[in-house]
Amino acid sequence: MPRSPREMMTAVRASMKERTGRTVDEWVALVVRESGVDPLDQRAVRRWLKARHDVPQNSRWAIAHAAARGAGWEPPSTEEQVDRQYSGKKAPLRPVFDRVREVLEELGDDVTVEGRSTYIPFVRRRQFAAVAAATRIRVDVGLRYVDPPPSDLLEPASAPGQATHKLRLSSPDDVTTEVEKLLRAAYEQNG
Repeated sequence: MPRSPREMMTAVRASMKERTGRTVDEWVALVVRESGVDPLDQRAVRRWLKARHDVPQNSRWAIAHAAARGAGWEPPSTEEQVDRQYSGKKAPLRPVFDRVREVLEELGDDVTVEGRSTYIPFVRRRQFAAVAAATRIRVDVGLRYVDPPPSDLLEPASAPGQATHKLRLSSPDDVTTEVEKLLRAAYEQNG
């Protein structure tokens, strides 16, 4: 089973013809030739693919991504994603993110950080934490548990990322020993 976005995209591309009747490259050519949609507008490409051809969701994303790449778009790096999320009115939350990131990355050499447009996932064998600038004054840390540890700090959640629970943090000082234990528990349960 694919673990990373890159592995997922590779799996979707590999099975595209079987699932949709066309390869990714054939779909991209069709989008560019027939849709009239700017290939850099991935949302519009996905809408067109659904409305006109009823292409399945993951396939729409793969085709739109490939069309944009073909038109010269380069996806932002993880660090660019972080910088965007913690800029403007949410810039004061960057120290909170940095502190959580520090703790998560110190959990093990197998922790990888990935970029998304609205949150930053931390992955071991699977995603175990996701950090999002939820409001101008709060960072949400989504944690994925098989068996959640008891804590008054945890609340049930379905976001950010693949969270089963989340923490609400407003300051780097909110990353207490208890929070560190909760982060470690999520890490250990997803290895």
